[in-house]
Amino acid sequence: MPSEITDIEKFVSLSSKAKQCQVIRLKDAVKLKLRTSSQLYTLKIEPLRADEIIKKLQCEIKEIEK
Repeated sequence: MPSEITDIEKFVSLSSKAKQCQVIRLKDAVKLKLRTSSQLYTLKIEPLRADEIIKKLQCEIKEIEK
């Protein structure tokens, strides 16, 4: 079962343990999904802040087209 995280700093720190991060760009939000070996973490943010957070991530980033 995925866990939704609201704290951006915690999400960035979890990225060091993640295999990859999926980026899904919607009309009104951006979903970031971190896949670790045991858990899936999600973060939903506004599009303006998404790029600066993606630059901080320490794992492979995969863009998903919707």
